[in-house]
Amino acid sequence: MWQALSDVLLPVLLVAGLGGLLSARLPIDQATVARITLYLLSPALVLEVLLTTPVQAGETLALGAAYALTVAGCLGLGWLCGLGRPVPEQRSLMASVAIWNSGNMGLPIALFAFGKTGFAQATLLFLMSFVGMYLVAPVVYSAGVPGQPRAGAALLLNMVRLPAVWMVGAGLLLRALHLHLPAGLMRGVELLAQATLPVVLLSLGLQLGAAGWPRLDLRVALATAARLLGGPLLGLGAGLLCGLGGPALAVLVLSASMPTAVNALLIAREYGGDADTVARTAFFSSVLSVPTIAAVVSLLPALT
Repeated sequence: MWQALSDVLLPVLLVAGLGGLLSARLPIDQATVARITLYLLSPALVLEVLLTTPVQAGETLALGAAYALTVAGCLGLGWLCGLGRPVPEQRSLMASVAIWNSGNMGLPIALFAFGKTGFAQATLLFLMSFVGMYLVAPVVYSAGVPGQPRAGAALLLNMVRLPAVWMVGAGLLLRALHLHLPAGLMRGVELLAQATLPVVLLSLGLQLGAAGWPRLDLRVALATAARLLGGPLLGLGAGLLCGLGGPALAVLVLSASMPTAVNALLIAREYGGDADTVARTAFFSSVLSVPTIAAVVSLLPALT
């Protein structure tokens, strides 16, 4: 476990920790950093991976099915964590368990743990979670709530407008037509893609550093345990059920062991959910994920 902690998690903790230290001492415009990542760096990473990584259709479909089953299981765990609580809190607990940080933490940890091949599969999972987040969360928050379907349609339209979604379509079209970008343009895309992981880790640290130390209660503790312990177990079961093996299965399990995504908080605010519950779950799952992810990484060689 020490090897996993030092080789895989230490670089992540170092960069994110520097971001947290910076935001605790200096006023940082986090919205600007988030927009740079969302509208410039992440789309470049998506396009670069799609254009340079060999993708097998069968494995991709199996990975997508396993991801969907994992999300469904996590929604069930979140629902159990919120039994007997007000509906807004229960729905926020469901979202907290089912929406995990496959980008800020999942991508760099997959790169350090598995190299370029595992990173490519982790990026595919990131794309699935990116789209799935905006499909699942509206249903969780708006089902049975008057007036919310319209808001859900608006949020879905906003997702389609995101550059990363355009890059998915552009990358798939270029690959289908066997076309290549000019060398100079491709090098520019690669430069932006290489900047993505350091910036997203800094962004994660900025968010955690500015949040302070929130209150922990039983429901948040249960949701945190469901995210960090139930997530990888559900990912393992779903992957085996869908016929995954080797690196693909290991990447799925690692991705499902990530803490609650900060984007879950943004969506909770958009729909008038219990944003405080989501924020506290995101904070504690991020802090407590260090030993759990180290344990998962140390056990992953058995799956590969």
